[in-house]
Amino acid sequence: QVQLVESGGGLVQPGGSLRLSCAAPENIFSITAMGWYRQAPGKQRELVAAVTSGGSTNYADSVKGRFTISRGNAKNTFYLQMNSLKPEDTAVYFCNADGLFYSGTDWGAWGQGTQVTVSS
Repeated sequence: QVQLVESGGGLVQPGGSLRLSCAAPENIFSITAMGWYRQAPGKQRELVAAVTSGGSTNYADSVKGRFTISRGNAKNTFYLQMNSLKPEDTAVYFCNADGLFYSGTDWGAWGQGTQVTVSS
């Protein structure tokens, strides 16, 4: 069982920046696909940014040009850099990933969620 651990959420003023981190256990072989989702109160969870197993990167229209998803130097981490934050970006952010163990078995997991609040 894989559990992703998120960090980096918090309170930030409009126009500010935050970087969210997502870490898988070190015993995984690879992350093949990764993504960030968010859920605001009373709304459905939505895709924010993702990198597919084929290497394509997708962003929600509402965050294009402001958010960037990227891999870390360590094989088990990835990030979401969020710039020019707006109050409407306020939500609980979840990371999601698929990958492989050294045995060749695949895995998929979600993070526990981290709160991002954009407010003056």
